[in-house]
Amino acid sequence: MISAMGYLFVTERLVVDPSITATDSTLIKAKGCVWHKSSMEKGEMPCPGIDTDARWGYSHTKGWIFGYKLHLTCTAATDEIVVPLTADVTTANVPDNRMYIPLTSSPFSIFSLPYLLYMIADPGYDDKNLYKYSKKVLGIDLVCPVERYKSTSKERLELVCFYESALGKAIYSQRRISIEPLIEHIKSIFRIDPLPARGFHTVSAIVLLSVLLYQLMVYYNCKTEKINPKSIKYMLGTC
Repeated sequence: MISAMGYLFVTERLVVDPSITATDSTLIKAKGCVWHKSSMEKGEMPCPGIDTDARWGYSHTKGWIFGYKLHLTCTAATDEIVVPLTADVTTANVPDNRMYIPLTSSPFSIFSLPYLLYMIADPGYDDKNLYKYSKKVLGIDLVCPVERYKSTSKERLELVCFYESALGKAIYSQRRISIEPLIEHIKSIFRIDPLPARGFHTVSAIVLLSVLLYQLMVYYNCKTEKINPKSIKYMLGTC
């Protein structure tokens, strides 16, 4: 349903320019006490109420978090409505690059349309297989920060040159004004961090429903107010 709603935004021209998309993930704290790795390995429960489905994940900004992870893609073109396109939930220990293909191969998603040109992502998605998949299967360019070294291969140098170009920098700059604030708004609006429930299936349902409800809020606002909002904050203020 989330993929279908994302498709609807594009095909109904509510998103005028879907050429640039973004992907990212966010860690969400589990409800209750944390389950330390040492106790987990021994099968010991140091306190009641531990979510035994949750796992440990690391974020450069938040450190180690015991819980789950929301993986998301969204629109990211300048001055356009920023809306979720696809989403999924995993435990916190699942690497971002492992979820890239499932997110972009969802049925009824916009990634089957010819409008897309670029996907922007953080270094967690810097994976040669994902570059090839993006180009050959999706027909788009995956743009990630790529470092230049003396031993850098010719293939990766092409990625470095594009990322360092004026166009590459302009495209990647959309990440901080699209998917990053979008994720924080969804978490804040629906109060899903920390989570209100335990268990993978329940957590997954709550988080994905929050994303779907966000899409419906934006869609309803566009259909009834007939406006062309320029930011997520403005959109929320009029829903």
